[in-house]
Amino acid sequence: MAFDAFFLTAVMEEVRARCMGARVEKIHQPSRDTVIVHLRCQEGRERLLFAANPAAPRLHLTAASPENPAEPPMFCMLLRKYLTGGRILEVRQPPMERLAELVIEATNEMGDKVTRRLILEAMGRRTNLLLLDGEGRIVDCLRRVDVDLSQENARPLLPGMFYKYPPIQTGKLDPGSLTETDRAALLVSASPDTPADKFLMDHFLGLSPLIAREVAFEAFGEVDAPVGRDPETLLDKLAALLDRLQGGQVQPTMLLREGKPVDFSFRPILQYGPGTENRSFDRFSALLDEFYQAKENADQVRQKGQDLIKSLNHARDRLARKLALQEKELAETQNREENRIRGDLITANLYRMEKGMKSLKTENYYDPECREVEIPLDPLKTPQQNAAKYYKAYTKAKTAQEMLTIQLEKGAAEKEYLDSVLDSVSRAEGERDLAEIRQELEETGYLRRRGKGKNQMKRPAAKPLEFRSSSGLRISVGRNNLQNDKLTTKQAGKWDYWFHTQKIHGSHVILCTGGMEVDDDTIVEAAKIAAWYSQARTSGNIPVDYTQVKHVKKPAGARPGMVIYHTCQTVNVTPEEGLIKRLFVK
Repeated sequence: MAFDAFFLTAVMEEVRARCMGARVEKIHQPSRDTVIVHLRCQEGRERLLFAANPAAPRLHLTAASPENPAEPPMFCMLLRKYLTGGRILEVRQPPMERLAELVIEATNEMGDKVTRRLILEAMGRRTNLLLLDGEGRIVDCLRRVDVDLSQENARPLLPGMFYKYPPIQTGKLDPGSLTETDRAALLVSASPDTPADKFLMDHFLGLSPLIAREVAFEAFGEVDAPVGRDPETLLDKLAALLDRLQGGQVQPTMLLREGKPVDFSFRPILQYGPGTENRSFDRFSALLDEFYQAKENADQVRQKGQDLIKSLNHARDRLARKLALQEKELAETQNREENRIRGDLITANLYRMEKGMKSLKTENYYDPECREVEIPLDPLKTPQQNAAKYYKAYTKAKTAQEMLTIQLEKGAAEKEYLDSVLDSVSRAEGERDLAEIRQELEETGYLRRRGKGKNQMKRPAAKPLEFRSSSGLRISVGRNNLQNDKLTTKQAGKWDYWFHTQKIHGSHVILCTGGMEVDDDTIVEAAKIAAWYSQARTSGNIPVDYTQVKHVKKPAGARPGMVIYHTCQTVNVTPEEGLIKRLFVK
């Protein structure tokens, strides 16, 4: 990703314009690598996000409100202690470095004004977030780094140590302070066959591969041209890019291929041609929120829901083995008529038989051609006992067929339920959703009930997702099976409409009519929402059943989320992400 020093410079201007002089109101740490500082600014309130994730380090304003853990992490408590109530004095970035620094005036335990510094080092695997005191000592950091001080360029990051900026990369120049002497030396030392983008990356600070290729494309019309074609033009294009950046001539841009985000920049990117779309944004905060939020939420939920997924897959695999054995036993019962026939033939030939016979050869009067058959006998049993043995095997197989049929139906319903819970986990949006799914599995016996910690905060129950149709009607969507039950059987009115994808796992969707007539456009909107919150989200032409709630019933003893209905209408729709975002309320 192109979160290089150039991009950070553009973002810092946006942060500086909004946050200078702002007060720190609250601090949250929704995940291990993410800290959100809530600010009270002159123009309102802002949230400043520090992401110290090595895979996606960044700093920007955000409109997102991620779910916070029940108990704040220790680093979050430390930041609250030292920064809450403080005022931002300065927002700065060392030239061409992926490092952002906030200077905050706060109050110490004695009530005196002191200076603190919050520093984000957005440097790949070395990404870190540090809190410094007024003397430049490290109060603490998100990742403590303990190294051997005898090593050259060792840079430990531990509480109590004086902080030092990361060492500048050897042999690289700051493009913003390039002198004529430096320029002449570069032109002389440049190997003519070196690719232009590699030349820029090797000699200048702050450039990402994306921007290096774009500068080469501007200079030569292609990204893989050698620097020897015209090195002066290449350096001129780099200087012009830097001038536009420092002059505030930036345009937050997201790159999309086939409608999916692939990268971002502080300017349009032309090197990829018409196959890549450049989508412009008004603010960097909106760009980065859209680019990262959905992916990171999904990753966090996936990590936190691994125990649930593991338990569900284990239960489903165990159930699949059980069903396979039952189907095998059921197949074996299909030969039971042969046992009844053998019993009848033995009974009909009792006058010809005596104890000790090993087999009976007789005509099979059930066969239209009355062909002769040989029936195995137990020589230790009397003829009557041999007949009873075959009758008993027949009765046992007949009973087994009836019971196995019932058990297979129950097993299929249980598998459907487990699949529906797995679908709920895949669509969970936070820890609260996962907690409700865990509670559901505890109630249904798939998980053991966990003891509650003494100091553990009790989470309020999550509410269904809310939408507002174009006609103004409320549309509610259950997040999991427990919410589906509550929404459909307790909260919905009998004249409201119930939507669900046909024979596809998904959420219950309730269109609240208030007794009013509903137009076709509203029906289609609610159906598209039901299709979006189902397993078929990425498909097209999805059948969605809908009927009034009074026709939807929950059978006694049914699993959470399981209902039946006999009267419905069906509409085929294709989910639209744009519609979902437009109608979403909270």
